[in-house]
Amino acid sequence: MAAKLPITPKGYKAVQDELDQLIKIDREELKIILEEARALGDLKENAEYHSAKEKQALQEGRISHLQAIVATSQIINVAEIASETIVFGATVTLVDVEKDKIVKYQIVGQIESDKNKGRISYSSPLGKALIGKEEGDTVIVKAPKGDVEYEVESFEFSET
Repeated sequence: MAAKLPITPKGYKAVQDELDQLIKIDREELKIILEEARALGDLKENAEYHSAKEKQALQEGRISHLQAIVATSQIINVAEIASETIVFGATVTLVDVEKDKIVKYQIVGQIESDKNKGRISYSSPLGKALIGKEEGDTVIVKAPKGDVEYEVESFEFSET
């Protein structure tokens, strides 16, 4: 059996919403497009039909991928976590020591990570470095442009 991968309720809902959209709406719309393309006749030279079939293959691949995520996810209710150290789900406020700049990230599952939205994966270099740390601790993360030093200013557990 595959290991369960942690995901926040918000991340799980986003996956489920996309899956519902693909199955209930997009898949049905594509069936109609395929039927209309088939009605145009000769399938060998029917660009609309081949385009729709290609789109269908991509769509079915995405559906399978999302279904696998749903099947292997373990929803972690972040608001219920009480930990003295940083763990999955924590929203961490950090000071970039070199730039003297404050950054804030929530540690989430891989599928829901988006650094631009302040959500980093627990398996990313920064996520790994933060797990188990406390307020006041310093972490050094190896980045392409050199090491980056952060100081943990604070962390909390709330669904963002």
